[in-house]
Amino acid sequence: MIEDVTHGKRDKRGNWTPNDVASVAPIWKFPPRIGEILRWIPGYFFPYNFIWLCLSVAYWYVLIPDQAVLTTIQWEWSLRLLGANILIVLLIYGALEVRLYARRRQGTRFKYNARFPSETKSNVFWFKSQNIDNAIRTFFIGLPIWTALEVIFLWAYANGIGNWLALSDHPTFLLALMLVVPVIHETHFYLIHRLIHTRFLYKWVHSVHHNSNNPSPWSSLSMHPVEHLLYFSSIFYHLFIPSNPILAIYQINFAGFGAFVGHIGFHKIELNEKTAVDSHAYIHYLHHKYFEVNYGDGLVPFDKLLGTFHDGSKEADELMKARFRKKKEKLNAAKS
Repeated sequence: MIEDVTHGKRDKRGNWTPNDVASVAPIWKFPPRIGEILRWIPGYFFPYNFIWLCLSVAYWYVLIPDQAVLTTIQWEWSLRLLGANILIVLLIYGALEVRLYARRRQGTRFKYNARFPSETKSNVFWFKSQNIDNAIRTFFIGLPIWTALEVIFLWAYANGIGNWLALSDHPTFLLALMLVVPVIHETHFYLIHRLIHTRFLYKWVHSVHHNSNNPSPWSSLSMHPVEHLLYFSSIFYHLFIPSNPILAIYQINFAGFGAFVGHIGFHKIELNEKTAVDSHAYIHYLHHKYFEVNYGDGLVPFDKLLGTFHDGSKEADELMKARFRKKKEKLNAAKS
């Protein structure tokens, strides 16, 4: 069995913290650190981004009908798309939820917060249950909105809205665009995330997501409908830039299927007694823990540049507290 104490430490409450601090993607560091970049590149593609891309290609060639059919929004193909989205979310999110949270196969090994959501009842959740609340918001609100925006996009594509490029004619450009789809997602996510952390929108919109301050996979898409609309609207960038519809589907699938990555709640996922894979959840977990740090996920260094990055260290804690004190002093001065 892998001992999590060799990779981190546990406090008196049983909460676990990794020894290694979080960091932004090494491609932004200067001078360039070639060895670090080469070690980082495989993790950029595998497993997550590669899976979302393969799913998007399968969607296009197996699930999505011909362009002539897409010119009219029809219940048949729209519901088929919704069903596929539900099924894949159920399989991916559900498998992690069952393994890590229902059956607790790892116990609390590598778990940031020692408690499990099912152990805490709260009136902020429907039926006082985080799990039930999160699942309802995901399947009855999030997935229909996600699919509706996808349907609208496909209708726009089929009716000639946008500048569409064939892969055979523009392979180099489209390959480059494929590589930056995660960057587009990160930029979009950061911008809307900062927006919904403004006082009014946080209170009435984003607080729904932050009610799950001890997130699990079901928390990933547990949002207010306004946040769902903002979050999944990243697909519409592809109506304004030269693109290919497969890459647009990749963009929204990246947002939808990939949302669980920051909400796993475990630093590593054990595959067997000797092997565990990194979850890449730590940066966003720190956002759920401290609220006003890590608005992005570290692929693009927005937080680093604007002083809101938290790497999990005591030094970052002190910087965060100092920033909070200055903010409080400024608010008090404005009131007086």
